[in-house]
Amino acid sequence: MMQHLPLRPLALGIATAAIGITSTSLQAETPAEAVFAGGCFWCMEPPYDRQPGVTATISGYTGGELEDPTYDQVSSGDTGHIEVVKVEYDKAQISYEQLLDIFWRNIDPFAVGRQFCDVGDQYRSAIFYQNDEQRELAEASKAELEDRFEQDIATDILPAETFWKAEEYHQDYYQKNPVRYKFYRFSCGRDGRLDEVWGDEAGGPTFD
Repeated sequence: MMQHLPLRPLALGIATAAIGITSTSLQAETPAEAVFAGGCFWCMEPPYDRQPGVTATISGYTGGELEDPTYDQVSSGDTGHIEVVKVEYDKAQISYEQLLDIFWRNIDPFAVGRQFCDVGDQYRSAIFYQNDEQRELAEASKAELEDRFEQDIATDILPAETFWKAEEYHQDYYQKNPVRYKFYRFSCGRDGRLDEVWGDEAGGPTFD
């Protein structure tokens, strides 16, 4: 009777190869990240959510030393954190430069230590770069705006720090509480000031 050779080594090799392929595929599909501070994070999610290639927007806090801060702690201005939105995106569909275009046209780039009606360093505008490429692109875009407006841009460009996700009720606030969101945005004078600064460009383009 013919004795069959054990198949375990071959099966193990196939399984290992499959794991390698899966791991590579997952790595390739990992979205890129960008972190922007533009005042109230409720208002920074919508312009990105409507962009093809943006897979997620997450409101949160960064820049301070306190671990896992709460909204009340951050809004007090005592923790050193800034309200931010983390944008996860597919680089094959939308570029970091395009995300920067949207960012600038949704903030007041001249405001110091505030954005619109929200006053304090926790609401100031900033770009948190993840790598040298993002830093260089952010600095170049800021320089272009300073040439365009012939005045200083107050927005900070800073290295990325630990990102802390905000409480769940802050996520997609504009969708969960549309009436309250619209009232806040109007009463804060956000759109009026964006129109003053950017005119027809206010809100930024939508990239198809």
